[in-house]
Amino acid sequence: MASKPNIRSFSLEELSTFFTERGEPAFRAKQIHQWLWQKHVHHFDQMTNVSKPLRAFLESHFDLLHLHPKTVQKSTDGTVKSALSLHDGKVVESVLIPKGKRMTACISSQVGCSLDCSFCATARLKMARNLMPDEIYDQVVEVRQQAIEHFQTPLTNIVFMGMGEPLLNYKNVISAIDRITHPDGLGMSPRRITLSTSGIAKMIYKMGDDQVRFRLALSLHAATDEKRSKIMSINDSNSLDMLADAVLHFYESTGNRVTYEYVLLRDFNDTDEDARALERYCRRVPCRVNLIEYNPIDGGEFAASTEEQTRRFIDILERGGVRVSLRRSRGKDIDAACGQLANK
Repeated sequence: MASKPNIRSFSLEELSTFFTERGEPAFRAKQIHQWLWQKHVHHFDQMTNVSKPLRAFLESHFDLLHLHPKTVQKSTDGTVKSALSLHDGKVVESVLIPKGKRMTACISSQVGCSLDCSFCATARLKMARNLMPDEIYDQVVEVRQQAIEHFQTPLTNIVFMGMGEPLLNYKNVISAIDRITHPDGLGMSPRRITLSTSGIAKMIYKMGDDQVRFRLALSLHAATDEKRSKIMSINDSNSLDMLADAVLHFYESTGNRVTYEYVLLRDFNDTDEDARALERYCRRVPCRVNLIEYNPIDGGEFAASTEEQTRRFIDILERGGVRVSLRRSRGKDIDAACGQLANK
């Protein structure tokens, strides 16, 4: 466990104040900041343009925490799943999803999850803690290195669709995204980042008020409160009407249309009636629909929709003018597909 302050919890301005108060030139803070966030060092001794006495001083005053891969698995389709050990021994998972020149990092925001969505393996884990900004950032760094190593292609996209509910760790997630998109960090475009939420209306309002520049995906999975509450208890306190109002506020504040994620569960939410209910819901706010193949989990009560019914579902949405795409599962053989992350 950490016994000293984590140096990466300090901003550049705070580091500058710390060093100038100790008689060091202000540019030292900039040097060290670059080592921490752009050169991704794991030890103070790796800061080669910093004097040995100052490195020793840093070692005595700060911890430099980092995560490291515990296991790495590669699927037959190229998907790479990593179990990453944190400084306290806890483990999170991240996934690299390759598709042509598109390299997507699926990132976790919490250790475990406090929600109980019945079709998701992560929901079976106990909620352990929130991830800190540097732990979220380091996942992206790790997956970015894997993209180069395995495919000789840079990381192009980030999705917060891994373990945990990002809006229940809002401050740390926003801080991590700020660093990921900052020129002094990874310099990625916020338009290449998508945050996926199970639906916390007040936090979606806050995202709109904060005028975030990244994209929003809402895990809908049913277009009636009765069905959605059966598989997502969070709907009891965040109804579809509440979410529609929040998403409209987000759209009007940011100009970004939301993506509704909808996992197709055979004979539960994939009927023609369900498709028509979803089409009506989509009229309320400019949106896209991303249909997702269900990925089985051990002992799960659901099965994937048939190809025929999936096609019918898509046809109904498209006839209603809804923009819809179908996301095929990736990494199923290593339990890396959507809903399967559970630290096996």
